[in-house]
Amino acid sequence: MRILLVEDEPAVVSVISRGLGESGYEVSVAPDGLLGLEMSRSNDFSLLILDVMLPGMNGIDVCRQLRAEKNRTPILMLTALSTTENVVMGLDSGADDYLTKPFKFQELEARIRSLIRRQTGATQQPQNHLLSFSDLQLNTDTRQASRAGRVFALTSTEYRLLEYLLGNPRRVLSRADILEQVWGIDFNMNTKVVDVYINYLRKKVNKGGSPELIHTVVGHGYMLKETQTDEDQ
Repeated sequence: MRILLVEDEPAVVSVISRGLGESGYEVSVAPDGLLGLEMSRSNDFSLLILDVMLPGMNGIDVCRQLRAEKNRTPILMLTALSTTENVVMGLDSGADDYLTKPFKFQELEARIRSLIRRQTGATQQPQNHLLSFSDLQLNTDTRQASRAGRVFALTSTEYRLLEYLLGNPRRVLSRADILEQVWGIDFNMNTKVVDVYINYLRKKVNKGGSPELIHTVVGHGYMLKETQTDEDQ
């Protein structure tokens, strides 16, 4: 299993390379964003671990460029920037997960295993598999979403969120449940990130005046359903 670590701090490189090497991973290292981008293009890696604050080209721009080139290698952002805004920016750039420094090595390994399992599971999905609820549809083969025939684009995080909601219609899903299922493990960050992405998804699903499908259940979480009760808002 080959992993590319794009990181310019020697101490962090040493800890991660040694630890992952002992766990059986083959780790390549790029000390700046430009080299990391080139290595990502010219090699077949199972995962990228990408720092945000890098010389040459920052990790956000590296991630955006790779996604623009249709590179779907799982990307784990690893950075000291930990605010909700920073996390959302990293995920919006196309990253699959976001881990802040300082971190426990066991958590890094857990994140890596989760991302690789997710990628493996995605490649094993049946062709033209369709999830639907009311007039909302998601094709998990093409990753295309539509509402009443209107197609709309999703980021990787929005896609996983919609996939989870469509897989659990008419069930109250807590923010903790969503963090665990959408990000694969107990995602140790402020649950405001869930609210941010629910709002992103709502705007796309409801564009054009379509009736609300994603409802807030006060004090509990969110639910995908057709009608709204007095307990929802």
